[in-house]
Amino acid sequence: MSLVVDVRKRLGGFSLDVAFELERPHEVVALLGASGCGKSLTLKCIAGIVRPDEGRIVLDDRVLFDSEAGIDLPAQQRRVGYLFQSYALFPNMSVEQNVMAAIRAGSRQERRKRARRELEALHVGELAARRPRELSGGQQQRCAMARIFASDPKLLLLDEPFSALDGYLRWQLELELADTLRRFPGGVVYVSHNRDEVYRMCDSVCVVSDGRSGPKMGMRELFEAPRSLAAALISGCKNVSPVSALPDGSLRCEAWGVTFSCEVPSGLDVTHVGIRAHYLHMGEGENRIPCVVDRIIDSSFSTIVMLRTPAGGLLRYECEKDAWEGLEAGESCVVHVARRDVLPLGEGGAR
Repeated sequence: MSLVVDVRKRLGGFSLDVAFELERPHEVVALLGASGCGKSLTLKCIAGIVRPDEGRIVLDDRVLFDSEAGIDLPAQQRRVGYLFQSYALFPNMSVEQNVMAAIRAGSRQERRKRARRELEALHVGELAARRPRELSGGQQQRCAMARIFASDPKLLLLDEPFSALDGYLRWQLELELADTLRRFPGGVVYVSHNRDEVYRMCDSVCVVSDGRSGPKMGMRELFEAPRSLAAALISGCKNVSPVSALPDGSLRCEAWGVTFSCEVPSGLDVTHVGIRAHYLHMGEGENRIPCVVDRIIDSSFSTIVMLRTPAGGLLRYECEKDAWEGLEAGESCVVHVARRDVLPLGEGGAR
């Protein structure tokens, strides 16, 4: 299974410029980014709901869209299953009728039998006669997935699949969806703004920022060695500063008033550095930062300490509750970060 996406689309003042590939069967690639960055618009382009201004979309060597060749297959011919945030079940149809609507071949009896089989596979066969308004959010999602699978898609597009669900139900359905995706023979494009959800559900990720996609990377790379400011921020990095490079190769952190040494990947034009809140350590060490305690915040399972740096910027330091030495606001302290834990970053999410 393969998917190649390289499209551009302008809507008013917003410009989309996204490119990525799925290269192996069962691959689940995430489009990760903040709300309004273009993730859902990308899915609509792939599904044939929105026509890109230019570019190309190819699924398993079958061209779905090519602006230069004048190819734009209708959505019904693309064999792409799209799970909308709202699930988009037809309100005036029963669950069974909703699933049957996706099956185009066979007699009515054969289509009903296939619909029942898909519903049973997702453990909602007993809901066949109900209307969507009679279902919970989780039941609606499973019925929508049954309708998608009944259409025999080669590719699944999942748009924030858990955004309408509460915490406990969300976790239960995440486990079920993970099992379902493992059984699906095609590829999956998974849209989310939740980094933890993406880490658990996906194999690889493209960060989308202001309509532009970054390079596809593995999940571990996103969290351990992001190369762009956008990737660092969306992966949860709480401390970032603009930098200027010094002749000796060190980086002057403008927001914090300190100089760091770190390992810069070749070819990276560094504009910022990032430090994850749990990478800071109390006491002397390499890349030391003299600070004043600004405030102490007691969180559920950790202590968050906001530290004022020499340049006036704040650093967020997180540690286990019993690891904090008990300094009070206004007291001086020193923290440090290992050279290997400084994240050199380029600007934005551009390719």
